Amino acid sequence: MDSFQSDIFLPYMRDVMRCEQSMQGLNQMWRMIESTARMNCTAEAQTILPTMAATRSSLDKLEQELVACLAGEKVANVLDEIGTKAQYVIDIVVRNLYERTADIGFLATDHELCAFVAGLQDDRDAVLDRLRAYRNKYTVYDEIILLNPQGKVLAHIDRNSSLEYSADALIAQSLASDAYVETFRASDLQPRKERALIYSKRMMHPQTHAVAGVLCLCFSFEEEMASIFRTHGDPRARANMLLLDGDNRVIASANPRWIPVGDEVPVNPAACPEPVMYGGRAYLARTVSAAGYQGYMGPPGWQGQVMIPVDVAFVSTRKHEALAMLEPAMAEGLLAHASSFCPQLHDIMRAAEGAAETIRRVVWNGQVMTAGRHGELLKLKTVLGQISETGTASNKLFAQSIRDLYETVLASNLNNAEFIASLLVDLLDRNLYERADDCRWWALTPELRAALAAPQRSEATVAQLHGILDYINKLYTVYTRIFVYDRSGTIIASTNAPVDGESVIGASIDERTLERVLALNGEQQYHATPFEASALYGHDHTYIYHAAIRHPEQAALAVGGIGIVFDATVEFSAMLRGALPDPASMSAFFIDRAGSVIASTDAARPVGTQLAIDPALLALENGRSAARIVVHDGSYAIMGCTVSNGYREFKRTDGYREDVLGVVFHTLGAATGNGIRTSRPQELAHVPLESGDAREFATFLIDGDLFAVAAENVLEAVPAANISPVSVGARQERIGILTIHGDEGSRDFAWVFDLGYLVRGKASVTNDNSPVIIIRRGTQTIGVLVNELHGVPEFSVSALTPTPLLPGTDGMLVPWVIKAGSELIQVVDADYLFRLLTAQEAPMLAYG
Repeated sequence: MDSFQSDIFLPYMRDVMRCEQSMQGLNQMWRMIESTARMNCTAEAQTILPTMAATRSSLDKLEQELVACLAGEKVANVLDEIGTKAQYVIDIVVRNLYERTADIGFLATDHELCAFVAGLQDDRDAVLDRLRAYRNKYTVYDEIILLNPQGKVLAHIDRNSSLEYSADALIAQSLASDAYVETFRASDLQPRKERALIYSKRMMHPQTHAVAGVLCLCFSFEEEMASIFRTHGDPRARANMLLLDGDNRVIASANPRWIPVGDEVPVNPAACPEPVMYGGRAYLARTVSAAGYQGYMGPPGWQGQVMIPVDVAFVSTRKHEALAMLEPAMAEGLLAHASSFCPQLHDIMRAAEGAAETIRRVVWNGQVMTAGRHGELLKLKTVLGQISETGTASNKLFAQSIRDLYETVLASNLNNAEFIASLLVDLLDRNLYERADDCRWWALTPELRAALAAPQRSEATVAQLHGILDYINKLYTVYTRIFVYDRSGTIIASTNAPVDGESVIGASIDERTLERVLALNGEQQYHATPFEASALYGHDHTYIYHAAIRHPEQAALAVGGIGIVFDATVEFSAMLRGALPDPASMSAFFIDRAGSVIASTDAARPVGTQLAIDPALLALENGRSAARIVVHDGSYAIMGCTVSNGYREFKRTDGYREDVLGVVFHTLGAATGNGIRTSRPQELAHVPLESGDAREFATFLIDGDLFAVAAENVLEAVPAANISPVSVGARQERIGILTIHGDEGSRDFAWVFDLGYLVRGKASVTNDNSPVIIIRRGTQTIGVLVNELHGVPEFSVSALTPTPLLPGTDGMLVPWVIKAGSELIQVVDADYLFRLLTAQEAPMLAYG
């Protein structure tokens, strides 16, 4: 988002504007403190004024970066969300229309219809019954038309149309082509529509194979788009979902009163973070072209687009929900992986931590400088108090701003996972709807009905059945096998007949399935087997759809059935993988109500295994979705889950129920739990002082525990970025060397040691802002690396209690402790520390 300009969007982001105003107020406060220090304690402030100015400058830069990051992340999240929806609009349409291309190819070769068009039979009522039977199964069509080569209408099923003749150019196109013709425009074939989506193909004479006429399947485009918009549109009606043609004109609109069909709209295929103008209003928009399905790209130029007005685009849909539902430890652990799911958030966090550490170091160094001092230096203590208070306010503001950014990122991820899960079950139901249609229609094939009704079948008849099934299977590649069986359940014809080297011809289907198929009441009913392993699918899990084949003269009598074996492994995997925008960090599943895996992109969870999931999610109502942050396989993950709700009549009114859940995991990073205290101790409780024995200690933290060293031994604290690593010597606690600037430009050197290593025997985790305390004893100087600076409190000498451990012959590192309220401070003996760390030679480095 290099070209992003936050000023364009800030007026519509009230929370970011409030944050910016608060930061500007703090910036003014920093300037006032700096001026006060210059005027009232000129000499004393010289050592900290440069650091104060640099800190104020870094805070000013951080403020600008944070505001730009907050705004940029909000814009990016909106673009991602509407881009995902735009992608799914066009993908769902293309997948649906792909099925139509197969339908037209198969139905145009239907023997009964071809014979009627060729004039070999003239029973128009029988043909109309057949066309209506087809439409009753494939309800996506609202009109089916048969025409002769001159455009005369021979039959059509729309009772509200008086269509008799057509001069549409698609007739000539279809007659001249062996392929189907796809037409979307105004047509006299459907005069009541401004535009009709029609699939047409020529029909051949059954005997002479000459061109005899044209079949037209008229897709119910408006109804289908309304269904897509209803399922995947914005429930809050803030955004409008569109389908565009190649000229960027609207051909379908979720809200046509808002953005009418026919309007040309601005597009954003490159996902630029800039508003586009439409109708005098600024919008964020995403435009996505078809990715294609099985080689079919959809009608030329069609695009999915979602537009949302800028003035409502940033109204949060999950305000403070994402973090509120997390345990604090999980929220902190997840935030540690910000670099993977939001690099900008990670960078801001590091910068804010650096600024906070710098402020803490300025105050801490000032307190060390004034330790045991009186007179004019007391003025500096007042300034230090103001710096500390303002630093605390700055830290709180940055922390809240970072939390808001964190919330925005998590909410966007939750929304996205939930939407992908809902898309998955929609794709599944739409796909399986077609399977239920196919088996019922193919069961009406006259040749199949006649063959199964005959008392005996010749080899020629069986060969004819194989030929019909092979032809169908070549057109409909989502099936691995199509087979027919007689009333006893014996398979008499099949595609891809061998299974494990043996033919399925002569094998029998199971009794339970046969009983249910023969009991089906009418041609509209079907039977789908449970999702289970089948020998007809290589002993893998799948659905097999069955329909009864009925006697050609006694429709109530089932003379056998047809079974179609869905290629579940391939098709479900394609659905899951095709829906994931980032397969490397995401996994997707179809599961049943018991949590058993139906399909998976996770090799560790194959079909039939259990997916550990909250039982409350398994019990969600049909069509309901949920999203959560969970620990999945030892990693923090965003999880989205949706329960299927059927499509059209499928699983809704057709008597078939088979609930499937779509589940998506977006992995963000390994779950951690190191047990180290991350909260910073509060201000120490006041310990009463006895006259004349007050002593100040510089306190700091190692792994969350408080330590102290006498303040008179401390020079200052510097950032670890000043350390120069060296490889001299073999002491693991010695990590580098510091250059110490003395009076009049002189320079000295000091070894730096990892105090945490001495305490716990393990190297400290550091960054450039980690504090190094410079300690001096006589003429010797060392630096010790610690986790965090704390304060410079004053205690009575009598408050020091000996450590309840036996000292060594040379003393011990922590000989005393101080009890300050609920905190226990371990006091480091500077003399012992120097003896321990300078036992070997001091660095002998020449400065050149």
